[in-house]
Amino acid sequence: MANRSLLTSVDGLRFEPVFARAPAKLNLSLEVLARRADGFHEIESLMVPVTLADTVRVQKSSMPGIRLHVRFGGRLATAAGSPLAHDVPTDASNLVVRAAQALAVEAGLAASPVSLCTPGLDIDLVKRIPSGSGLGGGSSDAAAVLKAATQAWGLDIPKERLAEIGGRIGSDVPVFFAGVAAIACGRGERIEPVTGMPPLHAVIARPVAGLSTAAVYGHCTPDASRRGTAHKLAAALVAGRFRESLSLMHNSLEEPARSMCADVARLLEDFSRSGAVHPMLTGSGSACFALMRSAMESRRVAARLEMAGWPGVFTVRLAS
Repeated sequence: MANRSLLTSVDGLRFEPVFARAPAKLNLSLEVLARRADGFHEIESLMVPVTLADTVRVQKSSMPGIRLHVRFGGRLATAAGSPLAHDVPTDASNLVVRAAQALAVEAGLAASPVSLCTPGLDIDLVKRIPSGSGLGGGSSDAAAVLKAATQAWGLDIPKERLAEIGGRIGSDVPVFFAGVAAIACGRGERIEPVTGMPPLHAVIARPVAGLSTAAVYGHCTPDASRRGTAHKLAAALVAGRFRESLSLMHNSLEEPARSMCADVARLLEDFSRSGAVHPMLTGSGSACFALMRSAMESRRVAARLEMAGWPGVFTVRLAS
């Protein structure tokens, strides 16, 4: 949730900055069911937010226009994580800027996303989630900015409407308004929150090479027979049936990702050699993960992956 800090001064005017946390997500299941007439794919996915997160600071400005500044934090700011700290655009190709522009238009503050009269907004983004990983960092950042900019501009817009705005700029944006685990259907805009998830841990690792979401989806063969898997998986996890849950975890994009990026296949093999059970791809990759029952088990597997030379290894907790 966004929260407010002390007032600060900008150009002699006093505006209040708003801070928001933008968590990464894991796809514990991702079924690609069909290709839609609009060019998107029909999916069903159980997504869970985790403790790895970016942060945004949003502040109204007396200068018109939306300005984004990006820096790296956490592991991405270290020598070990620097191979994953790729350049992040600060123009309208970034979902964060597009989210703020879309909000301005929706609220009647600007005539169009590229209007020169867009109200002023300064956004500082600290990236801890590696881009191009299937962890939803860009979508989560966009959702966080929609919430924070609503406060900064003094707007009264319910989160359901913000989620609709987000869904128009990115299929994964709406799920980050649930605040808990959720099943996403359609192209990702239909969200069913899932409560009562167990307090599981996970290890996430990402190779240096990233993957294009569009390219991975383009190599996927839809399978409508897997419809309903996400609901079965959610029920098993909530009931504490961990072994059954593992058998239901599946990602339709994993095989295309393996064929397109040799490092994905090698990383999954190293997960298994490190003692992880049922490692899998998250989203369209290239990050992979495995669920763990304890923090100790997570640290042990993470240490082995780091010794194997993987640059982006994170231990996280799942939202419960």
